[in-house]
Amino acid sequence: MNVAGLAFGDWMKHIQSTMEEALSALLPAAADVPERLHDAMRYAVLDGGKRVRPLLVFAAGDLFDADADLLARAAAAVEMIHAYSLVHDDMPCMDDDALRRGKPTVHVKYDEATALLVGDALQSQAFIVLSEGAVEAGADTQRRLAMFRLLARASGSAGMCGGQAIDLASVGKALSLADLEHMHQLKTGALLHASVLLGALAGKSLTQEENAALDAYAAATGLAFQVVDDVLDATADSVTLGKTAGKDAADNKPTYVSILGLEESRTLAETLRNDAHRALEPFGEKARRLREIADLIVQRKA
Repeated sequence: MNVAGLAFGDWMKHIQSTMEEALSALLPAAADVPERLHDAMRYAVLDGGKRVRPLLVFAAGDLFDADADLLARAAAAVEMIHAYSLVHDDMPCMDDDALRRGKPTVHVKYDEATALLVGDALQSQAFIVLSEGAVEAGADTQRRLAMFRLLARASGSAGMCGGQAIDLASVGKALSLADLEHMHQLKTGALLHASVLLGALAGKSLTQEENAALDAYAAATGLAFQVVDDVLDATADSVTLGKTAGKDAADNKPTYVSILGLEESRTLAETLRNDAHRALEPFGEKARRLREIADLIVQRKA
């Protein structure tokens, strides 16, 4: 198949299908002991979501003709980390939500203890998958270490977990716009940033200029993703979103909409989309998919 020649919608469906197959193969089989845990891990990851992070991995890999198998494993690793974060975020001790991707959350479908273990196990599985992929693809030691460090940092207290901690501590508080941006750079932006850089590193070690351009793209795209999320939480319904709508306002959480208002938030998202496009100018036409993903993120309805 000439993937490069596909229209964006068809390319996206191809990557999503590729990822469903890869994730199914790279997760433990449901019949393996402990069966309930493995079944719950598969429930959390498979058959759901837009797979934005894997799309970013593959799109960034296009810039440097990255190894397809390593891209698939890097994308699967990022998606496992993302799924683990959703499982934990939905638990009663955090956001206490009963709906995710249009189906019951893991702690509702199974139980809280299983949900906790699902997140723990998915995090470990992500690094197993990434490390095996880097070795099989023959990536040099420097690139392997860079990829492992990137995903670990994006997942931990300096990234996603740190952002979630700030989010939980901010309920009912009035954050400044700068504080809100910092929180989301960690909570949402860090893993999106890792997705872009992992895809690029699957192809080659990056020059300082390449790294800076991709950093700028990822920063703009990651922030835009959260701004649009806040807009959709305030305007869309639960059926459209596949999760409980209006929950941020109900929980008295600071959001871009609560600070800026609806229209200014939409304007900010469009500004960030333009910033993302400008960051990609050094890569020319090879960055087409990354540009299209920035458009998708800002223009999405769910």
